[in-house]
Amino acid sequence: MTITSPHLGSPAVWTDARLLHALEEVVESELNRHLKVAKDWMPHQYVPWSEGRNFPGQFEDGEPWAKEQSKVTELGRIALVVNLLTEDNLPSYHHEIATLFGRDGAWGTWVHRWTAEEARHGIVMRDYLLASRAVDPDRLERFRMAHMSEGFESDNGHSMLHSVAYVAFQELATRISHRNTGHHSGDPVCDRMLARIATDENLHMIFYRNLLKAAFEIAPDPTMRAVRDVVVGFRMPGHGIPGFERAAAQMAIGEVYNLRIHHDDVLQPVLRFLKIMSIDGLGAEGREAQDELGRFLGGLDTEAARFDERLAARKARVASRKG
Repeated sequence: MTITSPHLGSPAVWTDARLLHALEEVVESELNRHLKVAKDWMPHQYVPWSEGRNFPGQFEDGEPWAKEQSKVTELGRIALVVNLLTEDNLPSYHHEIATLFGRDGAWGTWVHRWTAEEARHGIVMRDYLLASRAVDPDRLERFRMAHMSEGFESDNGHSMLHSVAYVAFQELATRISHRNTGHHSGDPVCDRMLARIATDENLHMIFYRNLLKAAFEIAPDPTMRAVRDVVVGFRMPGHGIPGFERAAAQMAIGEVYNLRIHHDDVLQPVLRFLKIMSIDGLGAEGREAQDELGRFLGGLDTEAARFDERLAARKARVASRKG
């Protein structure tokens, strides 16, 4: 794929290879910053091992799973499964970014570091869920097999810029989902674990957000188009999870992740940092993408307001029935 921009010499033709090379120093700088602020932590220290006991199967004393064995709420259980199954697809995510970004130099070092950090998240979440008996382990494993057997293909694998733009938003979305899941879990141990994961996800977001800012400085038109495309077509990476639509609806009603959260807490912080609507010096295609992005955000805010109204009405009905 090639993309053209009137900047940095006209007519400049930007390929993914040229962009990767042009951003290499920024990646190295951001990688060094990340390594200075990232905290190593031990997944096993966040798991309540003393609550664990055998499940049926290879152990004669195995105790079947039941919901009442865990203090985790039903909403927390649903969101934990979605969040863990999303993390489980790490091999596919690694393949995607390693193919796009490469395995050499600063790009390659970041790809492998990111993968290692993300692997911690799946490890600690699964260990917590099994030790605390928060979810049905058989059902969880069947879901994992079904989800991973389908594989994962990114909506943005055709372009390095689109991929950078996507993860800048997606990492923040994942952070918000984990934090809100912890808040609604009903278990302080779960809340602490997910807060630790969310801290990692925020650092990952900062890495990609800063990289996206640098891309705007050298290739503003194609970067603006990439941001426009990603924001308009955004989907969470776990959309292929069995029963995802129903789970997502329950998480929306439970205020773990919904349109209002997506607009206010995910899109807007990144876009404000980039000063997206005040970027000037764009060519015709860049200005068109900027205008389209502004119109889309306005429409999304309106949709979120309608959702807020429906959610408030639902809460009022529930409260009246309890009264």
